[in-house]
Amino acid sequence: MDSVHNPDRYMADLRQVLSQGRKRIGLLVGAGAPLSIKVDANGFLNPTGQPLIPDVDSLTARVLGALTGTEKTAAAALLAGLGAKANIETLLSKVRLLEQALGTTPIHGLDGAGYAALGKSICKEIGSLVGPKLPSERNAYNELIAWISGTVRSNAVEIFTSNYDLLFEEAFEQARAPYFDGFSGGSAPFFDPVTVAGDDLPSRWSRLWKLHGSLGWSLEGSAVVRRGARDATQLVYPDYLKYDLTQKQPYAALFERLKTFLLTPDTLLLAIGFSFRDAHVCAVLDETLAMNANTAVFAFQYGYLDNEEGACRLAYDRPNLSVYGADAAVINGVRGRWQPGELAKNWGEIRASFWDQRTPEGSAQFLLGDFQRFARFCALAQATELTRTGEVEAKPEAVSEGAATEVVS
Repeated sequence: MDSVHNPDRYMADLRQVLSQGRKRIGLLVGAGAPLSIKVDANGFLNPTGQPLIPDVDSLTARVLGALTGTEKTAAAALLAGLGAKANIETLLSKVRLLEQALGTTPIHGLDGAGYAALGKSICKEIGSLVGPKLPSERNAYNELIAWISGTVRSNAVEIFTSNYDLLFEEAFEQARAPYFDGFSGGSAPFFDPVTVAGDDLPSRWSRLWKLHGSLGWSLEGSAVVRRGARDATQLVYPDYLKYDLTQKQPYAALFERLKTFLLTPDTLLLAIGFSFRDAHVCAVLDETLAMNANTAVFAFQYGYLDNEEGACRLAYDRPNLSVYGADAAVINGVRGRWQPGELAKNWGEIRASFWDQRTPEGSAQFLLGDFQRFARFCALAQATELTRTGEVEAKPEAVSEGAATEVVS
């Protein structure tokens, strides 16, 4: 039997949750977020331009292309040996392991000291590629922060991101919206795991957790500090086997925070731009969703469902994780193609925010896997009167049972 899911029903319910500010909400943001922001050669928004920050595969190719000499040869050999799904992060882990293990014994022309230098070269190049600033024009990051800061909340919104860039920090600061990222201090903010583990900051202070480290983090003596400079790439991407206790502390505390968040009753985590290829994050999701049936995760994926194997595999095992692909969804462990219902009064423009053509010649599909569309949907969660040019008034049927009061002005 061919199952179907009605996107109107689920998005009406989600709009209501997003507009109220009562539920504990978190965001899991991956590399697909900055990838959706297209800019021209001068850094201005341009839908036909290049991604603001490349995806992991492009990042891997560009970092390898920037290396020279023996470092380039060694990196290429290691990457080839790591398999078809290897990327710059798995390569960096391998480099750091060899740095610790080799001593004066060379492999692919580099000894332990050579791999230490290679790791620094890789991180420096990563910093140059993921360091662009937000475009000066209003964009998806600004709209998402407007939604976060524009609602009185019982609980702070918590953003968990695997990205190294400083785009969220810039968007919060442009909006003068307070946030806490685990660091405390003025001249050289230090990582404070006690406050990360606690929940005693005001709810108007959003939380920003950089799960894989960040540009600007560095190790100074026995402390991890945040300088804010884009060339400080010492602690991007954690290697769980190599780092000593001091270096491991930010990542251990941040992953524990993710676990604590997901184990809290009545919690909703919205994943956007996340590929579900990160084994550490997926392990936390799997464990916590099994332990806490009162937590829900909605994964908004850009591609067709057949191409979202990692997310779907987890969703089949954990029915409190739903995967929303462009053409179909896995909800409550059941896969089904999208099939919108009867169009309700005043619902046409709202539907267009999550269900429409991506290209003029394409068919309508689910849009919220695109970070820009997702941010706009959140920003408009409280809007009840939207006007679409040329819109014909729809039939007055309800979108779904119990949803009409949310969408009818």
